[in-house]
Amino acid sequence: MAGEKTVETTGLLGWIDRRFPLTKLFKEHMSEYYAPKNFNFWYFFGSLALLVLVIQIVTGIFLVMNYKPDGALAFNSVEFIMREVPWGWLIRYMHSTGASMFFVVVYLHMLRGLFYGSYRKPRELVWIFGMAIFLCLMGEAFMGYLLPWGQMSYWGAQVIVNLFSAIPFIGPELSLWIRGDYVVSDATLNRFFAFHVIAIPWFLSAWWLHTSSPCTKWVPTTPTALKSKKAPKTARAILLTAFRSTPTTRCTTSWVWPAS
Repeated sequence: MAGEKTVETTGLLGWIDRRFPLTKLFKEHMSEYYAPKNFNFWYFFGSLALLVLVIQIVTGIFLVMNYKPDGALAFNSVEFIMREVPWGWLIRYMHSTGASMFFVVVYLHMLRGLFYGSYRKPRELVWIFGMAIFLCLMGEAFMGYLLPWGQMSYWGAQVIVNLFSAIPFIGPELSLWIRGDYVVSDATLNRFFAFHVIAIPWFLSAWWLHTSSPCTKWVPTTPTALKSKKAPKTARAILLTAFRSTPTTRCTTSWVWPAS
């Protein structure tokens, strides 16, 4: 653009910039990112979701170092982590509690999208990518719930997998394929471990499409009512303004599919 000032970097950063646009990417996505004038606390939860994801990945790596995905050893390996591994109890509680907090943050992030109409044209793809990530998170949480191999894990998996058998025509075969056996067994544990540790986290890389879509760069998400110079000062005023700008009926009907 005319009048745009470019600053040439030098030293090690300049050497990197001549081979990889590090400074340009930092400016586009961090320091000079196009954003509404009056941010509020509703915009925190997307970044908090990424922070919790990083915590889950780091704590999960340390748990996998001592976990045994075997029907005869899984429960004892969890006991070993809790009692024998230094700070193992803290790492496991961070991972299990972090999973719950992950959904709290994600639900608040989705609520912000509904309040501010972030699902509407031309941002439909951002919403669709976000819902795909949400489905992956539900699968990730469900498969991780089985891994401690306790009574709650076993019967929880039994009930949820049996729900798939209610699907007409393909239900029984689908539930058998998910379990890997006629009952929840060692094959189920190994299958769920592989999906929880490798397969679904790979699909969660779609968060890049959710955060780096061209729609997020060029289209503001702040509702018109919040763009005035006198922005609401309290959380209650923000909620009331957001509800007025986005009708409740539109919120309920567009939860899964964005309005055109």
